[in-house]
This record gives sequence, C-alpha cells and structure tokens, in this order.
Amino acid sequence: MSFTVPAEWAPHKAMWLGFPSHADLWEADLDEAQAEVAALARALAGPGGERVRLMTGHPDGEAAARRLLGDVANIEIVPGRFGDIWLRDTGPIFAGGKAQGFRFNGWGGKYSLEHDDTVAAQIAEASGAELAPHDFILEGGAVDHDGFGTVLTTGQCLLNANRNPGWDDAKAEAALAGSLGAKKVIWLGDGLLNDHTDGHVDNLARFVAPGVIAVPVAWGRGDPNAAAYDDAARRLAHQTDARGEALKVVRIPSPGFVEGDDGPIPASHMNFLIANQAVIVPIYEERPGELAVQALEQIFPDRKVIGLPSIAILTGGGSFHCITQQEPAA
Repeated sequence: MSFTVPAEWAPHKAMWLGFPSHADLWEADLDEAQAEVAALARALAGPGGERVRLMTGHPDGEAAARRLLGDVANIEIVPGRFGDIWLRDTGPIFAGGKAQGFRFNGWGGKYSLEHDDTVAAQIAEASGAELAPHDFILEGGAVDHDGFGTVLTTGQCLLNANRNPGWDDAKAEAALAGSLGAKKVIWLGDGLLNDHTDGHVDNLARFVAPGVIAVPVAWGRGDPNAAAYDDAARRLAHQTDARGEALKVVRIPSPGFVEGDDGPIPASHMNFLIANQAVIVPIYEERPGELAVQALEQIFPDRKVIGLPSIAILTGGGSFHCITQQEPAA
C-alpha cells in the first residue's frame, strides 16, 4: 500500500455537501435544515476557499437548492439520488487518486434508505475518479486521519457486530491497512450517548494537526458525555502516531446537555469541518459555542474559525462533518 488518506487540513480540490431534499424525512425541520446547509455552503464557498459540489437527492431538493444558492459563486449543484444527506458515511473516501468505496448498511441496519448504497459510485463518477470498491462496511465518520497513516476510531462502532460480524481489532486493522493505507490504528472506546452511529469518532475526537488530537471537555452540569470524553483523553495520553511521535491532546468545550425529544441528543463541536481557508464549527448553545470557537482559533491560527447554527441539521442525527466529504487536491 503506497498511499495514505490525506489529513483534512491538506488542500482540497472540492468539498462535497449533501442538501436536505426529502420532506417526508425532515418534516417540520426541512426549511430550517435547508437554510442551515445553505449557510454552510456560502461559508465554504466564500471565506472557506472551497469549490462546493452541492449534491441534492430529489427534484424538490434540487429546486430548493437552486432557489437558495443557484447564483452563488463556487457552488455547483449536482443532482443525484440519496436517502439522506450524510455523505461522510455514504460517500467514498478519496485516497490514492481513487474514490475508496465501502458497503453501507444504514448504520447497522437502523435506517435503510433507498439510494444510500449507491452514493459512493455516484460521487466517484461525478468527480471523475475511479471507484475502488471494498467488500466490508465502513462509514467515513467512523475514522479520522492524520495524513501519515494514523487512523483514529472507536471500538463501539468499528467492532460492532451490526457492521462486520466476527471482526476483532486485528481484522479491522488489516481491512483499514488494505483499503486506506492505515499504518497504525488508535482505538477509543464509546462515543456519545444516543448517537445512532454507534459512536462515530468524528463526534468524539479529531486530528487537528500532526500529532495533535482535540477531545471535548464537559461543559456545565449534567453533561451526559463527560465520562466518554475523559476516557478518550486518557486513552490518548500516552499514545504515539504512525511516525512514533507522542500525541498531544487539547480539550475543547463541549455543547453540554442539549435536549431532544427523548433525552440528550449527540451534539458535538467535534463535528467541525476543516476547509481550505476556514474551520466551520456547529453551534447549538451560544456560550459553549463561543468558547469552542475561541479554542479552535488557537489551534488553527491560519484559518478563519466560523461558528454556524446546526440545530435543525442535528434533528436528523448529525452535523457539518457528517454531511460533507472532501476531495483532496492531489
């Protein structure tokens, strides 16, 4: 294996972005979710320095996207077909000059939506990249990359029997080595409470620079994920990356307890998106959001850090990182 997955902070050729397109899924949240995604698209195409490829999944969504964004420079509307907007998980991971595609089973069979299992092939074709299919289940939000072959993931998701029955850490590591050029896999434990992805790492911990990983710290009283955050930080404290370099952990304020219809929902500032010239952070509550932006400004001094609302998007189960996928420049 002669390639690794580029770090998200490496230059991008384009940023793929899913646009809410199905009224039967989003119901009363559709208009607001579309407005939040449109704001994200404008931020990416403007201060973010990105060529945005906005993928719609239904003719109604395409019409709404053209009404909101059809005349914005650097935004291309790409009609497609998907069950929903979570392109990080249904789309390919670009690496080695190819679109690395994986099987998708609706996050362990929870949400089986038409066309989601074809999104990787659609994006590969639209980008002009060769699709390299792999015969195992993997969602892009389950893994994070430093560009040197270090992969960060959680055992709760990657070793879950609802994905690839019979996997242990050795089988998972071999699969990641063969498909993504992984040289070292760092295992975290459980992800956020009530996360239907079974603990995707892009809600829990993220590479932010070579040898540096951001992990939340609990905000306010009753943060339901305080133990998961501290467990992740402890596991990382004495780890090294694929180069053998010691890792540094930086703590970012969490959103705290964010109420949903059935208890806390998996809101996370870790679902930020690293664009060519900006970092865009999902905001749910004003004060912890301000603190998260300030912390990320210290980590990314050469990028503009932008906080944008992601409350309606979160009703669908994710945020900015979940609905995007970067296409590397090389």
